[in-house]
Amino acid sequence: MDVDEAEAWIRTYVEPAGAIEVVHERPWATVLRVPAGDTAVWFKACGPVAAFEPRLTAQLSARWPDVIPEVIAHDEDRAWLLLAHGGTPVGVLGNPPEAWEAALPPYAELQRGETAYAADHLAHGVPDLRVEVLPDRYATMIARDDIPLEPHEIDRLRRFEHGFALANVYERDGRMLVLDWGDSCVSHPFASLLETFIHLDELRPDDPWYARLRDAYLEPWGPGLADTFELALRVAPFAHAIAWFRQLDNLPDGEIRTLFLQYFPAQLRRAVAQADE
Repeated sequence: MDVDEAEAWIRTYVEPAGAIEVVHERPWATVLRVPAGDTAVWFKACGPVAAFEPRLTAQLSARWPDVIPEVIAHDEDRAWLLLAHGGTPVGVLGNPPEAWEAALPPYAELQRGETAYAADHLAHGVPDLRVEVLPDRYATMIARDDIPLEPHEIDRLRRFEHGFALANVYERDGRMLVLDWGDSCVSHPFASLLETFIHLDELRPDDPWYARLRDAYLEPWGPGLADTFELALRVAPFAHAIAWFRQLDNLPDGEIRTLFLQYFPAQLRRAVAQADE
C-alpha cells in the first residue's frame, strides 16, 4: 500500500487533526489511525484474503446502522475502508458477559436479515462455508500434507470424515457495535457463536451464562432451536479450521506466518475434540 496515496484519499473525506499513524501492518490488512477532533477515524487497506471486506462492511453499515459503525467511505477496487470510531473494545471493559448479552440479539437480527443477500455476498468474494459445501471443503482440508498436528490427531480428523470474537465487539454511547468483517463467510449463522464462548474463558454448557447468552442470541430466530444450536457449535470448529487454512495459504513466509502456525494447532484441536465425541 502506498501510504501517501492512502493519506490523499483519506483527506478527501476527513480533515485530520494531527498526524496519521500506522496502527498495524499485516499481510491481511494495514490499519491507520486518523485523529479527528476529540476522536479518531480508522482507515483499513485490506489484503487479498479480505478484499471483500470494505464492500461488505459498507453494505452492512447501510442496512444495520445500529450494529455496524458508520462507513465514511470505501473503495471496492482498492479494498480500502474508512470507518467512524467504534467506541471501546469490550476487552478493555473487562469482557463482561452482560456486554455480549446486549450485543447478541441485534447481531442475530443482522444475520437473519442478511440471508436475503447471501448470493450477492458470495458473488462479491465472501468465502463460501455453507453447510452443503462443508463436506467437500473438509475432504480437501484433511487431504493436505501440511496440517500442523501430530499424525494420530490427523488420523482422528480423517476418521471423522467417514463416520462472534472478543476484538470485534465495541461499546459506544450505550450501543454494542460489531467491527472487523474480514473473517466473514457465508455459513450457518449459529456457528459464529463458537468464538463468543471461547473469548468468554471457554464458557461451558454448565455455566449459567451459557444458556443465558444462547437464549439471548436465539430469541430473534424463534423457539425450539437449542438442539440445532448445539449441533452447529459442534460443526463450527471444522468450519473454523477450513477458514484458518485459507488465511495460512495467503500468508508469506516470515514472522507473522511463524506466529500464526504457533496458534493454529490449538484451533485444529478443537475440531479433533469434536471428532472424538
